[in-house]
Amino acid sequence: MRLQHRLPDPGESWRPSRALIAVPLGLIGLIVTVDLLTAPNIHLGPLLVVAPTITAVFAGPRLTALIGALAVAAQIVIGLFHGGLWTSNHQAQIIALVVITLFVVAFRSVHERHRMELSQARWVADVAQKVLLRPLPARLGPLRIASVYVAAEAGAQIGGDLYAAVRTPRGARVMIGDVRGKGLMAVGDAALLLGAYRAAAHRDPPLPRLVAHLQNAVYSESEGTDEPEGSEEPGWPTGDTSAGERFVTAAVLDIPDDEQVLRIINCGHPPPILLRDGEPTELTVRDPALPLGVGGSVTEDDYEAETFPYRDGDLLLLYTDGVVETRDADGVFYPLADRLRAWRETDPQRLVQRLHGDLVVHAGGSLGDDVALVAIARHPAGTTGRDVSSPPSPPPGARTPPSARRRGGPPSQGS
Repeated sequence: MRLQHRLPDPGESWRPSRALIAVPLGLIGLIVTVDLLTAPNIHLGPLLVVAPTITAVFAGPRLTALIGALAVAAQIVIGLFHGGLWTSNHQAQIIALVVITLFVVAFRSVHERHRMELSQARWVADVAQKVLLRPLPARLGPLRIASVYVAAEAGAQIGGDLYAAVRTPRGARVMIGDVRGKGLMAVGDAALLLGAYRAAAHRDPPLPRLVAHLQNAVYSESEGTDEPEGSEEPGWPTGDTSAGERFVTAAVLDIPDDEQVLRIINCGHPPPILLRDGEPTELTVRDPALPLGVGGSVTEDDYEAETFPYRDGDLLLLYTDGVVETRDADGVFYPLADRLRAWRETDPQRLVQRLHGDLVVHAGGSLGDDVALVAIARHPAGTTGRDVSSPPSPPPGARTPPSARRRGGPPSQGS
């Protein structure tokens, strides 16, 4: 991934517009002019301190010091005009102006340093978040993909929701998940699951084997992680750090190129919605598996993928519970199925953009939970162009998933 950002230069300060610089300069000129035109017993020189103070609001320490020096020079001119610099009154005014200017410049320097440190920290966090939650490809074989991610944590780009898509020799593997908790405190578990998924999915294991690998990775991590000392933040395990305290709901899909179907293992996640001719249908599995991280170590025999028709022209929507749990001011949940039925969208990009905007409006302008949306449209072979990022496909052949199922319903998700 190519990063277009650069680290901020600590010596680089915000350059104010000429109009803003004219404000303190105009004040200095105005104060000096009025002072010189009034009686000697009227002293307006102390007002010159306003010039460097105003400058510090929008400019860096250097320009603030320059304006302060001009204010001191103006005070000296006033003193010379009104009887010389040796009067105690003018000396006191000049000294006071110098001291206040130095304080203003010092505080502005501290503020500038903190601003640059914060800017650099934000840049590093931005890069780390983009590396963790990579953008989904717009095309993956016969699939067209669009996604939207909104983190509930202020200033964050990722939180506890996650998604990933991998091209395999036989098709595509897609995952969407929701870590217990929300915001930055859930990022660690999201990173663990995404790393385990990317390491295994491209090798094209049978779907049950892939999900078993993810379950064991999350469970092993939750078993081996102690509670951070003194941590009382929401989203961290408290007290007992058993697997039941730490879990991830997820839906893992296998979409083969040569079959008009998709296979899914749902680990306690909201069911995907299939849009066919504008009519939404939930792809609800008969026996949902436990959320990842719950129930101990497993093998691929503990899972069975269920198959659903997925034809050319169908639109598939994956989402996290932050969508359906969004409430309006009256406490009414977001009517996802009704919206999809009314819109009858067929383009994945338009669907996620419209859905995101409508969610924000429904929530009154601010979402209270992480939200992830992935829309996938299937098109006939040869209509989406050559996918240069995809490996060449071997002779077709479908894998038969194991027959045993790992049953159980999801515990309540506290996100």
